[in-house]
Amino acid sequence: MKILHVIANPKATENSVSKQLAQAFFMRLIQALPDAEMDQIDLYNEPPPYLSKDAFRRFWQPVFEPGYQPTGEEVEASAYAEAKSKQLAEQDVVVLTAPLWNGGLPAILKAWIDQAMMPGILFHIEGEKMIPLHKIRRVVLLVSSGARLTENDPHDGLTPTVRGAFAFAGVRNISVAWADGQDPVAYSDFEERRGFAIEAAEDLAEEIAEEFSAATV
Repeated sequence: MKILHVIANPKATENSVSKQLAQAFFMRLIQALPDAEMDQIDLYNEPPPYLSKDAFRRFWQPVFEPGYQPTGEEVEASAYAEAKSKQLAEQDVVVLTAPLWNGGLPAILKAWIDQAMMPGILFHIEGEKMIPLHKIRRVVLLVSSGARLTENDPHDGLTPTVRGAFAFAGVRNISVAWADGQDPVAYSDFEERRGFAIEAAEDLAEEIAEEFSAATV
């Protein structure tokens, strides 16, 4: 089992609720699956470039124009995208750790998604059909927010963006552990809500461990 952890929070773990969810998740997962292979990308230590016109053309122009041969500049501009898309395609589980900022995901995470979701590596397009080329079976979102949110809350622009991006690549099994109401000034029960979210993250880890253990029996 291969797991990729993508971190999109610049804070230290002691100051980051989303990273605390990730810490609990991976502690429980490693206990259950000690042989799991784990890769990690900290986007604030390895910031992705924004997707350029040349990088876009390197991967997408052959979809629109079969037989298209990319230029040297396009190949050079797409080096990051090619590396991250290949890394993503090899994973069984992808874990995204991020806060909700201004109603959406951090721009640095969107930049990584734009680079990693590349045709020809992650999926193949034939006419109106999308054919997955990856191994991804699960995506886990570990998220925190200062405000309280309800299911399908219009103030949540994070999960719809992630769901839409991965659904385009044929991945619809997406689970979320969300610590909301983490503004200690506005909500007196922020610690209790954090505890519930940590338990949810641990439960997700156990669920995934059981799923993959059963698959290898």
